[in-house]
Amino acid sequence: EISIGVNGKGFGAHRIFREPNDIPFTKRNAQTILNTAFNGIDIYGDYDPATAPMFWDLRVSSLESQAVEPLKAMEEMRGRNFNETQIFSEIESRINAIDSYREWFAKIFPGSPTITIENIAKAIAAYERSLIANNSRFDQYMRGDKTAMSESEIEGFETFKKAGCGNCHNGPMFSDFKTHTISVPPSDKLVQTDSGFQQTFAFRTPSLRNLRFTFPFMHNGKLTSLREILEFYEDLGGGKSRNVHVSPDSLDPFIKELDLQVKDMGPIINFLLALNDDNFDKTIPGSVPSGLPVGGNIGN
Repeated sequence: EISIGVNGKGFGAHRIFREPNDIPFTKRNAQTILNTAFNGIDIYGDYDPATAPMFWDLRVSSLESQAVEPLKAMEEMRGRNFNETQIFSEIESRINAIDSYREWFAKIFPGSPTITIENIAKAIAAYERSLIANNSRFDQYMRGDKTAMSESEIEGFETFKKAGCGNCHNGPMFSDFKTHTISVPPSDKLVQTDSGFQQTFAFRTPSLRNLRFTFPFMHNGKLTSLREILEFYEDLGGGKSRNVHVSPDSLDPFIKELDLQVKDMGPIINFLLALNDDNFDKTIPGSVPSGLPVGGNIGN
């Protein structure tokens, strides 16, 4: 759901705030980094990493630009000891003080005498681009192995398309990477209303790949299961809004066109589960040059 950043302890669903605490929750559900190398890819397989859309509100483009945004955010990584102007210099100073990091960065970025925030962003982005999960049973089926998916999963795929889900969830990543106003109910953990992209209550279409590792769902983590999501969309039929700040007239036209029925939900859920690929790099290093505790708690 909406995440605990700085001043938190633990990982994943077990992460809690340290006490005393005066840091708020982040206002949005953390998005997956799996397959972010392909953000922005269209139905023809074309994409430009330099203009790849990032975050729920598309506020920056490219993984390099995305990588530094959490460093600036008070509730994510910056905390209250530094302001946005100071934090990059502080990070550069700390990383430059570690011999191993200086050696590694000098090899990878030989033209730069010191470690810069720009090169830190490039290094983080390079790692994120290595996290690829593209061998789901659906992928195997589309490559010609007609035994890779069950009859129910195939039925779910056809129903998914017929119901209109593919109007937004299309292309190789099952996302058009555009924003849509769909009236997700507000989170009761937030004091202020999150109005999304350009104050339109629109948020970027998430990928449907590897949903097993990315729950809960929606921009604020309000929905916790695939069935709950499908019930949410089924309830929108006829142009109803589930958010008091979103009028029915401002709902995305694609939402109004959805034709999703209760009987369709089982096969569609089975299809969505066929988009999971567990075979991505889950390596967690035993130690890091800073000597800080190593994070990571990737479930199987």
